[in-house]
Formats: sequence, C-alpha cells, structure tokens
Amino acid sequence: MHQQTILQAGVEIPDGTAYLPTSVETAYWGRLPCAADSAVLSVDPGQEVVVDTLSHEGILEDQGGDPLAYFAQRGVAQDAVLADAVELAATRRSRLGERVPGLPVQLGQADDGAHGGHVVTGPIEVRGARPGDLLAIRVLSTEPRVPYGVISNRHGRGALPDEYPAGGTDVVSVFAEVDTWADGAGRGRLPLFEGSDRTVGFDLHPFLGIMGVAAAGDERPHSVPPGPFGGNIDINLLGAGSTLYLPVQVAGALAYVGDPHFAQGDGEVALTAFEASLRVRLGFELIPASDAVAAFGELAGPLGETAEFLVPTGLDRDLDVAVQNCVRAAIALLGVRYGMSPAHAYAYLSAATDFDISQVVDVVKGAHARIRKADFGPR
Repeated sequence: MHQQTILQAGVEIPDGTAYLPTSVETAYWGRLPCAADSAVLSVDPGQEVVVDTLSHEGILEDQGGDPLAYFAQRGVAQDAVLADAVELAATRRSRLGERVPGLPVQLGQADDGAHGGHVVTGPIEVRGARPGDLLAIRVLSTEPRVPYGVISNRHGRGALPDEYPAGGTDVVSVFAEVDTWADGAGRGRLPLFEGSDRTVGFDLHPFLGIMGVAAAGDERPHSVPPGPFGGNIDINLLGAGSTLYLPVQVAGALAYVGDPHFAQGDGEVALTAFEASLRVRLGFELIPASDAVAAFGELAGPLGETAEFLVPTGLDRDLDVAVQNCVRAAIALLGVRYGMSPAHAYAYLSAATDFDISQVVDVVKGAHARIRKADFGPR
C-alpha cells in the first residue's frame, strides 16, 4: 500500500480557506438537499471551498457498520481509518435527525423512507444565485484522504443482477489499494482473486460521483438516481480541471457533493467503482440566466467541460432514451455555441464524437458525449 499522509478532517487546511468537513451536522446520508433545507456554508461567487468528503464504503450496515473493524480485517491500521467515518458510522445519523439504514435492496418509486448509501456534504449557498442561472462548480484539485478503498457489488443491483453476486452472497466488496500517488496522478491495484499475491494495476482518476444543486420543492430526492439538479451523475471526466454547469433550481443554489471515487470505468457495471474518500478544492461561479442562455442555450440538465471536451449529458431510466437525450443536448449545444445547423451538428457528432455510458446502475441511467473543442478552432 502506498505510504501517504492520512488526511483526517481539518488537518493541513491552509489558513483563511473556506472549509467544509463531513459530520452529523453537514451530512445527508442517502438523500439530497431540497429547497426546504438550510445552508451549512455561504460563499460569494468566485470563492473557493475545501471539502473533506466521505465514502459510504466500509461504513454501511451490510459491511458491519464499523469502519475500524472492517478495514482492520484488510490490514489497515486504526490510525489510518478516518475519524469522521468512524463518528458517522457510530451515530448512524445525518443532519436530517433520523437514523440511517443500510443501502436498500430496491429503490421505491415514492418517498417510502428508503435511503441510498451515499454520504453527501452540504449544502453550500452561493449568494445571489437564482432559478434560471447556471452554477459552475469548478473542480480545482482532488486528493486521496487514504491510500485504499472498496469496490462493491451488492443486492443484485449491478449490470448483471441475476448473475452477481454469485452463490447467494448478498455483498461482495473487493479491497483495493493506491500503489502510487504524486502530483495529482497515480495507480491503483487489486488482487486477481481473494488472497492472491498477483494483482492488476490501473490508472487513478479521482472525481466526485455526486455534484448537484438543491431540487425545487420540499421533498429530498433519493441519492441514487440523478436528475436535472445533477446528483449522482457518475461521470469520470469530472476530475481536477473540469467544470460542471448546473441549472439553479432554488435561491442560493444550495450546492452539495459526495460519492468520491478514486477511479471508475464508464458504465460502473458492478454497481460501485473504486470508492474512497477525497479532499477536494472547489470553485463556485455564477452565470446569470441571460448569459447562460447565450453561452449554452436552455440547459435541461448537467453539462460538463474539461480542457479538451464539452460534455453534454442525457438521463433516463431507459438507456436508449438517455442516449437520445444526450444527442439532442449535444445538437442544441453546438447550435448555440458554434452556430451549427441541426443537420450538420448531427452529422459531425456521428463522425467525430464519442457517446459514452456514464453508468447503468443508478436506476436513472446516464450517457455523456465528448465533443472535442479543438475541432472548432478558437471561438
């Protein structure tokens, strides 16, 4: 396992930095904020915030509910387990004031008390944000808080629900480690089978699976399915250097983040990817409604941007419809941003743009496009 400083909550935070830890007072467990919720931190547009996020893996009841014991079985020393994870698991309560169960086997259609497994931190008020504006969440840096994490397949909810977990096992959690990490890049590894000394290595690309703004109304959405407000979109392109644009739903935006990953393949087919806690530095910028429409058109949902790509998205319970929604969003974006006709935009997308499956396991499935900005030259 890579030797690195364990980033306990509040440790090594630069003086004067706006900081948000994850605690009983700031965490939503399995739910997302809505208009009825109050902010735990308020910032001005352009301000940066450091957030210590927490992974749900290792603290859920179906893994024993005790991260000290769970990770000790995998060779992790007690002082290498995050204290905020231990505290949250021990109380099993969030700022909603209610006891939080483990990950449900099925997601109900209505608000039936079911929760997701995600730990979500926030919300953060961005002063002056109004419905119709766009909130730009800029991911400035991502840093692993620990050199290990977990990949889980549970409750028959991956891409192959009738085949895995096999043998009647309800939860299969594979422990993975950070091999190397330096200057924002690294490699992870996991064994070829339980107890094996042979391992497979893979690149690390840390990102937040959940970034969003509060939903309108007084009902807190379940944390699993994404929506127009963002939430659990699970797009692995949204690491350091990326920006996520979200249509503001309520006054102040009430932004939140969670579901930290060290790495994820498109599709996230086993239900979770390399899940582990991250310290992230975020910038929050506000794009007024009139400027937003001129720059991006009428956004119905999340839009990502990296140094290389524009990343429109599509969401639906039906993956075919999700891809169709993504194509429509891409055509509209190219029309507003570059003046392309719909027919020419459609042709360009078919010839030159990859449409990827973000994830197929979050009830509402996701697709995203990679539109290469360099193809269009300087704006």
